[in-house]
Amino acid sequence: MKKLLFYIGFLLFALSNANAQKSSKINIEHSDNANIDQDEIPDALLLSGNVRVSHEGVIFTCNKAYFFQKENYLKAFGDVQMVQGDTLFLNSKYAEYNGEVKKAFATGNVVMRSTESTLVTDTINFDRNTQEAFYNSYGTITSKENILKSKSGRYFANEKKFKFLTAVTITNPKYVIKSNHLDYYTNSGHSYLFGPSTITGKDNFIYTEKGFYDTKKNVATLLRKSYIKYKDRRIEGDSLFYDRNREYASATNNVKITDSINKGIIKGHYAEIYRNLKTEKDSMMITKRAVAVTLIENDSMYIHGKKMLITGKPGERIVRAFNNVRFYKTDMSGKCDSIHSDQKKALTKLIGRPILWNFDNQMTGDIMHLIGNNKTEKLDSLKVLNNAFIISKDTIGTGYNQVKGMNLYGKFKDNKLSEVDIVKNTEVIYYLRNDNQELIGINKSVGSKINLILDKNTIETITVYNNPDGDIYPEAELPENARKLRGFVWRGDERIKSKDDIFPPEENELDAKIQAESKAALEKENVPMEPSKETLNYDKKKPKGEKKETKPKAAVK
Repeated sequence: MKKLLFYIGFLLFALSNANAQKSSKINIEHSDNANIDQDEIPDALLLSGNVRVSHEGVIFTCNKAYFFQKENYLKAFGDVQMVQGDTLFLNSKYAEYNGEVKKAFATGNVVMRSTESTLVTDTINFDRNTQEAFYNSYGTITSKENILKSKSGRYFANEKKFKFLTAVTITNPKYVIKSNHLDYYTNSGHSYLFGPSTITGKDNFIYTEKGFYDTKKNVATLLRKSYIKYKDRRIEGDSLFYDRNREYASATNNVKITDSINKGIIKGHYAEIYRNLKTEKDSMMITKRAVAVTLIENDSMYIHGKKMLITGKPGERIVRAFNNVRFYKTDMSGKCDSIHSDQKKALTKLIGRPILWNFDNQMTGDIMHLIGNNKTEKLDSLKVLNNAFIISKDTIGTGYNQVKGMNLYGKFKDNKLSEVDIVKNTEVIYYLRNDNQELIGINKSVGSKINLILDKNTIETITVYNNPDGDIYPEAELPENARKLRGFVWRGDERIKSKDDIFPPEENELDAKIQAESKAALEKENVPMEPSKETLNYDKKKPKGEKKETKPKAAVK
């Protein structure tokens, strides 16, 4: 019995609450004329001339109206306007309003205005309960900064947000945004893009499948399959940040920068790029498994450093790499502390304990310069200054061919070292063999200059100039301790034999972790971005003393 009384009481409360929430009757405030004509419009009150009606905070004005009192329903004709407070104005040629469910329909030159934007379309529906308006006819939305055009759309008055699920275009004096899924907040100018979307500007083109763009600040965060393309460069990454006003971009994870003019690619897991559109003197920093790949004829040169900097105009780039620099090419590899490469001068300096391997020849010295030819785009020459030393293993035995001197000057032919001159205080130890590769003797000589002719990985001839002093010793007559020149250090175990050898173990571990995370992220269902707190709280005043963050941060996925 107690349960029965409880349910009856609950039912009576629910019914009374439903009646309390039931919509009130539409109120007729003014009409020049009013009459009832059952023949013309059955069960309707006909209103004409300066019609004004209201309903729970909304005012309708029009030239003529039919008010169906039983249904609490209004049909309005001619210069129709619906006003909701001071935030929403809806004008049309014709409109209908259901006071029971508080829903409106308008058609014919529809114009909907809010404090931030104006929508022009042919037909629109407005639900006052949810404060949502939607249209399926082509519409144009104009705000202070932008013009939006779409086939259909939905407006959320409380959030001041337009949602588009069909083709939409945002036109701004600086760029054009196109997407099939876009949320646009009229107060903040924030745009959330989902699915294949593009942003086309005068100087670049942006593609993303998940991103955010602030149309007032001109900054973007791009999170999926995104890239920024300039006329000479393309920037890719799992996550991109872009500031159009400063022409600044940062990229995080799986960063790839393609230089179409210089036929090069730079990769890493974090990069920052500044562009100067007037002077074209750009700058770029890349780190976390950074590598620069340059095409040389049918081969590629790979250069790695803990941090890499690229500055200058196209065709005049300066590339600098720091800390444990390593490089690899099919017939050449090496190491040094840092590299400075000037594209205009075609000069690459290997700085700090440089070592170079050309095929099986190990070269060391205090300073190394690689000189190219900008016309032929090939390597031209090599300089090794101070303490030049060349070592290669004997083709059969355990000995080492060695040449040393003050300086070394080499010439390249078809990007391969073909001839070398060593000058000042030169010394040589060379294992002589006949055509059957039998050891004839060991040549140990000194002179003022030595010339080497090379063919791939072998020394074809050695010529000692200017009063050479030395002899050819039978192997048994030259002791082991006399078979190495002073300063001899064989570093064959350090030789870089592939492009993968240029990376230290810790950076390979970082790369493996990032690749696994990226693969897992791509395998997940792609869902739209959630609006940020800045978007949702845009109209709220910030507490006193709170500073605005001005320094942009790279987007983190």
